[in-house]
Amino acid sequence: MTDDARATSADPELSPAETGEPAAQPANSNRATPWPSTFAEYIGDRWADRTEISPPERAQAAFAAERRQRLADAFPGKRIVVRAGERAVRANDTDYPFRADSAFSWLTGWASDAEPGSILVLEPLGDGHAATLYFPPAAGRDTDEFYANPAIGEFWIGARPTLAQVSVDLGLATADVASFTAGDDDLDAATDDDLARTLSELRLVKDDYEIGQMRLAVEATARGFDDIVADLPGIQRESRGERRIEGIFNTRARIEGNAVGYETIAAAGAHACILHWTRNDGAVVPGDLILIDAGVELDSLYTADITRTIPVNGRFTEVQRQVYEAVREAADAAFAIVRPGIRFGDIHDEAMKVIAAKVAEWGLVDASAEVLLGADDQRHRRYMVHGTSHHLGIDVHDCAKARRELYRDGVLEPGMVFTIEPGLYFQPDDLTVPEEFRGIGVRIEDDIVVTADGAENLSAGIPRTADEVETWLATGTD
Repeated sequence: MTDDARATSADPELSPAETGEPAAQPANSNRATPWPSTFAEYIGDRWADRTEISPPERAQAAFAAERRQRLADAFPGKRIVVRAGERAVRANDTDYPFRADSAFSWLTGWASDAEPGSILVLEPLGDGHAATLYFPPAAGRDTDEFYANPAIGEFWIGARPTLAQVSVDLGLATADVASFTAGDDDLDAATDDDLARTLSELRLVKDDYEIGQMRLAVEATARGFDDIVADLPGIQRESRGERRIEGIFNTRARIEGNAVGYETIAAAGAHACILHWTRNDGAVVPGDLILIDAGVELDSLYTADITRTIPVNGRFTEVQRQVYEAVREAADAAFAIVRPGIRFGDIHDEAMKVIAAKVAEWGLVDASAEVLLGADDQRHRRYMVHGTSHHLGIDVHDCAKARRELYRDGVLEPGMVFTIEPGLYFQPDDLTVPEEFRGIGVRIEDDIVVTADGAENLSAGIPRTADEVETWLATGTD
């Protein structure tokens, strides 16, 4: 037998006691004590019978079935393979927490509880496809796997579900992954660009289940922001207050969901000018702003993505308020045009009109807004180099493999969910701006769903205006 912690017994029908061989060892076998046959016999004996409990079919199952049908319709007569993926090694024999491939979860409804190594197969059958979910089922106590294999053993990571339980739970036929055989003509989402692109594009419009999950993710995220505001006095006492913010929010994410949807950005002072600041090792100092970009990922894997920028001591300075309200004006202008039928890229263009106007009004660039917005100018982008919106859902940057003509140049439809997140960032060493602007970074980000005749801001309940933020801080830290 192998001593690799990620391998199972070569002969799962026989226990170590029956073969007379020592049982499998953890990967670091130089540290392990060999299992003698007497131990193997003892640990495999006298376990109570288990009653297999069939779970009810989960709410997402019917929606996942409809999604599989849409995918199958796009590839008639083709065998489609979508894999959950495997655990990724973090260091030696420790792994990162497993998160199933997003397309796999979208098609099966198996999310934070999905088993590594699982494979969904849509097999051509007549005029349609038959779906089968392959995964490694639980091993019996007549094998050594349950105690001797740290990667999948029950003593190490808990019991795995049975084929029958998962079948009822997801409304899918199931089979042992050992019986899966890849075909030469398979369309495998891991390697087939056309299939991967189609899966992204099918997710552009969310169904009712997905929109419901997005609402819940936003609500949980709002509570995470409230947790941060309530602890601002303690945050300021830490030498690495940014990291305390990260920890507070991560606690909320673990209580109410699976994890954070992405690494939390807790950027105080000039760190707010670094768009993807996730080191989070700085102090949170009165007089500065703190930009917090965070989202709770639910057990369904749907995530919010929200940013608020708040004054650490509870009150904006005159210049901070000036910058903040300019960003809010850009966000409001972008939101105001959202409705079915417009081009997705128009949202960004509308926000940038406000940004260009403010840059011109403040004299940061010696040109009018009209000149700045010209295709051959764009100098205002120095202070906001990122886009205003991205699709959002089971991935924080959802549908990323969709074609440009369906994404940036695509037409909005009811059920699309995306962010609106303009910002202004004045680097601390930027000599093009007055000294009082330097080191100020502001972003306001909300999660938007397109409705039949307009749009809804799912995160509107989290304070947005400068006055609302100051009231929030005054009441939230008592």
